[in-house]
Formats: sequence, C-alpha cells, structure tokens
Amino acid sequence: MIKKNKLNICFLASNSNDAKSASKKLKKMYSGVSPLEADVIVALGGDGFALSTLHKYMEKNIPIFGMNCGTVGFLMNNYNESNLVERLKKAKEVSLQPLKMLATKNGKKRTAIAVNEISLLRETRQAAKIRISVDGIERIEELICDGVLLSTPAGSTAYNLSAHGPIIPLESDVNALTPISAFRPRRWRGALLPKKSKVRFDVIESNKRPVSAVADHTEIRDVTSVEIELAKNKKIRILFDAEHNLAERIINEQFIP
Repeated sequence: MIKKNKLNICFLASNSNDAKSASKKLKKMYSGVSPLEADVIVALGGDGFALSTLHKYMEKNIPIFGMNCGTVGFLMNNYNESNLVERLKKAKEVSLQPLKMLATKNGKKRTAIAVNEISLLRETRQAAKIRISVDGIERIEELICDGVLLSTPAGSTAYNLSAHGPIIPLESDVNALTPISAFRPRRWRGALLPKKSKVRFDVIESNKRPVSAVADHTEIRDVTSVEIELAKNKKIRILFDAEHNLAERIINEQFIP
C-alpha cells in the first residue's frame, strides 16, 4: 500500500490504439510525470506490456500498477479512469523474486532475468535431448522432448499451465519444473523444487538438435547449457486492487473449468 498523500504517477502505454488513447486521457486528468519522477508507474496494455515494464524498471524499485487495455490481463487491474489516486493508495503490493538464467553459447556466458519462467525449446523438427541436474545432482540423464521450463509461482498460470504444469499459490516456496511434450521418459510429469534450488540443463547433441533458451522476452539461441537460480538481489513490485489481488487470481485459476 502506498502511503504518500500526493502521488507522482507515470503513465506508460503499449502500442495499441486503446492503450495510447487511455494514456492521453489519464495524463490530462492526473498530470503524468516521467518515470524518473514517479512514485508509481501505471502500465496500460496487456500482460506482455506489463512484463516488459517490470523488466525495464526493475532496478528503479518503482511499483507497477497495470490497467488492462490489451487482450490478456492476468497481471493487470481493470481499466477505470475515475478515482485512480485512491485506488493506488489502497492497492496491495506483491513483491516477487525473479529467476536468473546463465546460458552458455559458443563457450560464452549470457545472463537474463525472468519473472514468469525460463524455458528451453527445440529449434528444428528433431526433438531436443536435455540432461537435468538439481543442486549438482543429475536427476534425468536424457529428457527427449520439445522443451522444458522452470516457472515461478507468478508464472505458473502462463506457459507452465499450458504445458500441463501445476498452478502454484503465490506464497509457496517452490518453483515448477515442467516438461514440454516429453517423449522419454514418457511418464515423467515434472517436479516441484524449492525456490533456492539451482537447476542446470545440458543440451545433448546440441549441433544436431539445437535448443534456444527463453527468459520471459529474452531469447538466446543455440545454447549448450543453462543454469538457473533465484536472482537474489532483484525484487519486483506489482500493485493490485485489494479485492482482486494476484494470490486470489492464481488460486481461482484452479477452479476454472
């Protein structure tokens, strides 16, 4: 909850016409400021735009309040122009710890951050072959699959859910390790791992069966290995209307037929 009496609000819009129009109206109504002057950023768009805004301003420690002007709005609040300052002051803050990916390509290491999930995906018609280790212990010698992902609780209702992974309550201290169209071992359905676990994926036959690694919006192609752990020094702040918070949305997803 924001305790300031006067709020400096920055309005950012996606490229959609609806979002741009909404931003224009809101700036006139509430005298929008630049991101560097803001106490809170209002992101206008869909979930994709909310994610990109969270990534862009992660280091600034500014809370993000999304309003849905897009097609998907799981991370967004309902769009309403009236009483915005009051809504922001009453909003509940969710603090999320993202994942850090260290991917190796051509012997060089690259890092990326993920709020939702880190996924490995085959690049060609041939299935990927991936070795999985957790905290230095090999758990699966060879997973033959379209891919595999590690999801945070916040991302468990996104790609993880479509890959038949479990929905994880927000306050849970676990992440979901979920195969994507696994061929062998066919009966393996994934695992729940403590958040502090360090996961390593090694790509087998990487030249013949190339694999890309994706951390939210960041894709690194032709990786040979990927290491994942919590991004300990990073925190993401998201604001939600009190009556429709993220924890409730995640639980509610489990009861949607």
